[in-house]
Amino acid sequence: EALVRAARAGRITASAVAWARDLVNTPSNTKNPAWLADRAVQRLSGLPHVTVEVLGPGELRAGGFGGVLAVGGGSATPPRVVVASYRPPGAGAAHPVLVGKGITFDTGGISIKPTAGMREMKTDMAGGAAVLAVLDAAARLEVPTAVTAVVPAAENAVSGSSYRPADVVRHVGGRTTEVLNTDAEGRMVLADGLAHARLSLGATVLVDVATLTGAMKVALG
Repeated sequence: EALVRAARAGRITASAVAWARDLVNTPSNTKNPAWLADRAVQRLSGLPHVTVEVLGPGELRAGGFGGVLAVGGGSATPPRVVVASYRPPGAGAAHPVLVGKGITFDTGGISIKPTAGMREMKTDMAGGAAVLAVLDAAARLEVPTAVTAVVPAAENAVSGSSYRPADVVRHVGGRTTEVLNTDAEGRMVLADGLAHARLSLGATVLVDVATLTGAMKVALG
């Protein structure tokens, strides 16, 4: 019986990891914020005790998601925020919320990256893929604790409607950011996602997962 349980847990975990990798590896001419949200709905919404909400541009404006709207404003494909929640019967007061960066492609915006730095930016939503996969595994493994995944998804593109250095952007909850570099877009969308998790979802624990900065390679080798 223990072996069967272990095999099932291994299969479910491996399936979730494979799904995350497939999301990350999908090229960005297919993968935009709406596509990522649709994949989350298709995979997660049928699971027991799971609800999936997708916030579109109208809901994002109403909710004060200024960071997500600023980063996604230069793209032809509008941003989304995916909120996937698993709440089993009898779950206690603990409510970890996992916030994953979901930049489906990152040009750097007006602070544009060089070609070498842009080549792998289809993977800039790997944090979002990771937290969606955690939610998928948690629900299929029937863990006894509620957990929610929040994925602010946007494409950081270059156009006449792109946000600019020196713009001041208001986030969920009212705090503001003065933009110094539009290639720091991960901080912009995570600010909204983390604030939403705390203020609206009642998170008792916050975890963020993000491909946030290449300077990590400089710092850590």
